[in-house]
Amino acid sequence: MSAPIPKSDPRSPERIREHYLIEKELAARLRDATRQERQRLYTVVYDELFQRVPDHPQLTLKTDEQTRRRLVAERMWLLSRYLRSNSTYLEIGPGDCALAIAVSQRVRKVFAVDVSNEIAAGVTLPKNVELAISDGCSIPVPEGSIDVAYSDQLMEHLHPDDACAQLANIYRALARDGVYVCLTPNRLSGPHDVSRYFDEVATGFHLQEYTARELTAMFRAVGFRKLVALVGARGSHVAVPVAFLKGIEVLLSNLPRGLGKTLARGLPLRLILGVKLVASK
Repeated sequence: MSAPIPKSDPRSPERIREHYLIEKELAARLRDATRQERQRLYTVVYDELFQRVPDHPQLTLKTDEQTRRRLVAERMWLLSRYLRSNSTYLEIGPGDCALAIAVSQRVRKVFAVDVSNEIAAGVTLPKNVELAISDGCSIPVPEGSIDVAYSDQLMEHLHPDDACAQLANIYRALARDGVYVCLTPNRLSGPHDVSRYFDEVATGFHLQEYTARELTAMFRAVGFRKLVALVGARGSHVAVPVAFLKGIEVLLSNLPRGLGKTLARGLPLRLILGVKLVASK
């Protein structure tokens, strides 16, 4: 059951299909690569994607100031409860660094870690923001230096064999009592990359989409001691036990595939199921 192309996307169906074919081609290179090859390939394929798809939504967002301000405001509302003036903040997959720049006004130091040179090209960063390019697993910051780590739509872009390795590196980067706020789409309502218009499972740069149950097991395995889920939207969230999300996932998984996906994609479950984990070291 593929998703309809939203009317809000200004691109023609032909351009969206071209984007899909390019992303699927590049994603296949990542999926089939060895761990050693992927150490350089993440940067190569993402830079190539943004060069070959100049109307990619992540690039056009840079010129949509109103939407950028709204998204940054919503994310700041979500993060504000964790940020302090003396905090060191880490964002993995910062995109155009708009959020990292906004956070830099509230904290002592910001590290922005990405795999692509292209997405933040031409962006002027404040003095307390440091941009570093990663191989997809490494987190090139001092060990134990991070008070708040954050990623949004990042975990699903990693090769499954790299996801736990990166998560372990984030854990090592955190200071004692540091927190990692991780947002990722739920596999049960997916796919969520451009392949959602064409395929039943993600075949683009979402190399692996997860459920809350699967992610919880990964976070526990690398050492996180406490996990809660945030439920809500537009910056307004409440913390709930992760077991609440797991229970809904079990119910949906026991339904016929089409019905389960239809319910997962509709309101209110779409807002509830979007995985927003807060993990404490």
